[in-house]
Amino acid sequence: MTLNRRPGQAGSLGGVGGVPSVSPASKAHPVWGAEQWLSGMAPYLSAMRLDGLSAEQQHQLAQYMQLLQKWNATYNLTALRDPQDMLSHHLADCLAVLGPLARHLAGRPDESAGARLLDVGSGGGLPGVVLAIARPDVAVTCVDTVGKKAAFIRQVAAELKLSNLKAEHARVEQLKGQYDVITSRAFASLVDFVSLTGALVAPGGVWMAMKGKTPMDEQAALPETIDVFHVEPLVVPGLDADRCVVWMRPGQK
Repeated sequence: MTLNRRPGQAGSLGGVGGVPSVSPASKAHPVWGAEQWLSGMAPYLSAMRLDGLSAEQQHQLAQYMQLLQKWNATYNLTALRDPQDMLSHHLADCLAVLGPLARHLAGRPDESAGARLLDVGSGGGLPGVVLAIARPDVAVTCVDTVGKKAAFIRQVAAELKLSNLKAEHARVEQLKGQYDVITSRAFASLVDFVSLTGALVAPGGVWMAMKGKTPMDEQAALPETIDVFHVEPLVVPGLDADRCVVWMRPGQK
């Protein structure tokens, strides 16, 4: 697969061949409309074999990225500003967990019951909003301590008509309820992650921690009551960096 690269961009690629790596920051970054986001994400979806996402879902992802870039100019939701960098480091990075999540959900004892997923420290909705778009059958709650970030996610849910997405402006330890999957994207150490959210794990529920390199030291620091039952490597197009998902569950040791 061959993709267009920016002028002067090197040919070395990370992740899956054909998707450009991040280039040095420029003085001014282009502002993309929904159609540009759609076109830009197409090779990533193809590389990750996610062409099965419906046209509506792909449009929702494009609209979400457009909103993220627009709000980011005022509210500093993410440090990245260049659309190509946002595609690889944000969108593709989050889409990479769809396969692992689908396999986990397919193995649940009661597949007929809708799964509940909590995204801790969601920021601008990464990965929560992406997962809500790609999995309309999953009820996604994004929690963040920053009010403007929770407000942004609520706006996304309203504009994209995502009835399965909601946002909470709170500290995670203040939340009530239980969730089948609790995820985070570099939110905290594994020890802090499970200790802050332990009361929120439903019976049979799991943690799905998105990490860079396999966090061996963090795993070793976990209490014996936490079972790390799988560390799953991820391949993210455009990223020349390690990515993995650390799957954990309580009370199995």
